[in-house]
Amino acid sequence: MPRIAVVGATGAVGRVTVDLLLERGFDDVRLFASARSAGSQVHGRPVEVATPQALEGFDLCFFSVGSTASRELVPQAVRAGALCVDKSEAFRLEPGVPLVVPEVNGERAVEHDGLIANPNCSTIPLTLVLKPLHDAAGLRSVRVATYQSASGKGAQRLQQLLDEPQADHDLSTDWDYDGEEFDEEVKIREEARKILELQELPISATCVRVPVPVGHGESVWIETEQPLAPARAHELLAAAPSVRLEEFPTPGKAAGGDDVLVGRLRRDPAAENGLALFLACDNLRKGAALNAIQIAELVLARGAVPA
Repeated sequence: MPRIAVVGATGAVGRVTVDLLLERGFDDVRLFASARSAGSQVHGRPVEVATPQALEGFDLCFFSVGSTASRELVPQAVRAGALCVDKSEAFRLEPGVPLVVPEVNGERAVEHDGLIANPNCSTIPLTLVLKPLHDAAGLRSVRVATYQSASGKGAQRLQQLLDEPQADHDLSTDWDYDGEEFDEEVKIREEARKILELQELPISATCVRVPVPVGHGESVWIETEQPLAPARAHELLAAAPSVRLEEFPTPGKAAGGDDVLVGRLRRDPAAENGLALFLACDNLRKGAALNAIQIAELVLARGAVPA
């Protein structure tokens, strides 16, 4: 049984990571967070301060912290011999660091050098849906509008939503802005290109935060290289791993589940070979914690762990 560290264990994703590890039979798990959270407990387990010295001696380290903390702690945990799966954006687009959705490009996970990046919580469900359609007909372009829940910003933002009067609920945009795009929109484009290994694929994203506790929704418009009838696309997605068809997917239906829900699949008359669909996914589970654990399970199963 591997020795596991969960760093950021008191956050929204970290707590789900601990839940899922215990559910899946991993028991040798220690929890870490910032000094502010040290001394608290998650599932009756004490939370320790995350320092480079404290993270020595582990086989697996899951990081659900910000980029600054990841850049400080992850390289040192790798040097100490751990396989690190990092959820932040710190390493996702670095050359040589695998960015993995196991059902899409799982073979890349075994090419790691001690570090595997976990994609953005909107990119993961998007690529799960795009992959079978690309394999069948090729992708010419992708446009996506995301409707991202409060928990995607973390436990504090989720609590803020739950505490505020319903009349104050509104759309928001809480990402960095460069005058043209939010960094979230750039992440979706660049990460999807890396995962699908389609570096020139035109992808345009528009992202907003919606007053929903858990679950991201995405409207997706796809143009394929070859004609692909909606009925055939329906068959492909019905057979795709971690995808489940729903007449009308919603974040509420997706919350607490491990599949990406897909529906409203139809022809898009505005584009040649155009398809339109809507998807929903639990951003804390398959959009974050579960995907990271599946990466580690894949690597362990193939024996591709650090020496």
